[in-house]
Amino acid sequence: MKDNIVTIDNSIFPAKLEFSQNFNVAVPFIDRHLKEGRGEKVVINVHRGSVVTYATLAEHVNRAGNALLELGVSPGDRALMVVKDAPEFYYVFWGAIKAGIIPVPLNTLLRAKDYTYMVVNSEASAVVYSPEFSDEVETALKAASHKPKVVLPSEGSGETLAKHMAGSSSALNPAPAKPDDDCFWLYSSGSTGNPKGVVHAQKDMVVTSQRYAVETLNMTSEDINFSAAKLFFAYGLGNAMTFPLWVGGEAVLFAGPPTPADMHEIIEEYRPSIYYAVPTLYAAQLRALEVNDADLSSIRVCISAGEALPPDLLRRWNSKTKLPLLDGIGTTEILHIFLSNRETDIRPGASGKPVPGYQARIVNEDGNEVSDGEAGSLMIKGESLLKLYWQNPEKTAESLRNGWMFTGDTYYRDEDGFFFCCGRSDDMLKVGGIWCSPVEIEAKLVEHPQVLEAAVVGRADDDKLIKPEAFVVLNNITDASEELSNELLEFCKNGLARYKYPRWFNFVDDLPKTATGKIQRFQLRS
Repeated sequence: MKDNIVTIDNSIFPAKLEFSQNFNVAVPFIDRHLKEGRGEKVVINVHRGSVVTYATLAEHVNRAGNALLELGVSPGDRALMVVKDAPEFYYVFWGAIKAGIIPVPLNTLLRAKDYTYMVVNSEASAVVYSPEFSDEVETALKAASHKPKVVLPSEGSGETLAKHMAGSSSALNPAPAKPDDDCFWLYSSGSTGNPKGVVHAQKDMVVTSQRYAVETLNMTSEDINFSAAKLFFAYGLGNAMTFPLWVGGEAVLFAGPPTPADMHEIIEEYRPSIYYAVPTLYAAQLRALEVNDADLSSIRVCISAGEALPPDLLRRWNSKTKLPLLDGIGTTEILHIFLSNRETDIRPGASGKPVPGYQARIVNEDGNEVSDGEAGSLMIKGESLLKLYWQNPEKTAESLRNGWMFTGDTYYRDEDGFFFCCGRSDDMLKVGGIWCSPVEIEAKLVEHPQVLEAAVVGRADDDKLIKPEAFVVLNNITDASEELSNELLEFCKNGLARYKYPRWFNFVDDLPKTATGKIQRFQLRS
């Protein structure tokens, strides 16, 4: 077998993937397209910005890799990226990988103290950042006990990575690597405690792109992908970069915050065929569509992840847009979606069934599989699982066991094989001695026409017994009243088992969330 290739045997399903012994993943994702005659095809379309072809991408990837090496970053070093959704993200990420350097994209919404932690924790040799994030990044670096040797804005005036790239060669030989060698990191979203460095291998992006994009979504080179979810975390990284690169397709990039108006404008202008968002945004878009209609006819399928999709939201989206909306679940540790609905197999309220190439099981506290309908801990097995948590052997040993990973989510499976989320394991409530899912209560609240979002946590009553407490975001905050609280109380009592109804209602402007859209219930509990 030649170097830097992956062989796909489509005669079986899921397809068999075989990697060459020497395998730098930048070759099949970047260099391959030039050999296949795709050089002049557009790969990146920046909203109100530039257009990048596959040939231009390959050239800039090589220049970025060479520039990092010439600046003194060595193969195996970490290069932190605080880079907006723009072509520069592609250049730095793939240039680093091709040069043997490990890119580490960071959440661009974080503050200086968060970046300080990651600079020190990763022992980074380089930090590359978009100029608009300079205040937070530079403040973080001043406070960090570890000092990276290279710190540069991606572009702008003065000393920048772009300036160094312009003087670097447009030719770069891929650094030797094996399929299981360290390739890139992502930091977990930190829904509890400090974020953890998640180490992924060279092969992992191939696995998720083939298993989910090709074998689940039937993606082809004709598809145009638009992701409201940003490139800096696992969901957006696949949607807006690795998936289109794997199939030879196109991505539309938008650097700003994803408002419904902007999403609808971009969809109408760039005509994407696949659209990715989180439940909160779909709910907000529905509200916007009631006022101003939008032409969404280019979309063939919509994807939702980040948080469980309430069944009523799915029904309302289908009714309004006539577009399929596929809920799924993925994690930073597994890199992308591993349970998903299909266009021809959708179950409202379910995360779906295992994506090809992945196995799922639900176990009790003793590690034994439970019966259908019984809740337990969700475990996943597949080829894209993280290698380890950086400098955290205890968490690695706790999460990875004999090729299976504990996701930290509580699930149950129905008799048809669909998996249903009950929430994070540490979010589950025991009410009256019976386990209770906050997700179920939240889904019921969202069915109410005046409710946009809801989150439910446990709170001790006067007898120190745990009962559900609801935090509710209304479509119109002026509707908040004691009368509405009473109405929601009866709504839940009539639609849920009697012990599950919330005892307290709080009307709030918004809910605390991670960058991936997950509700941070621990903040509400505190």
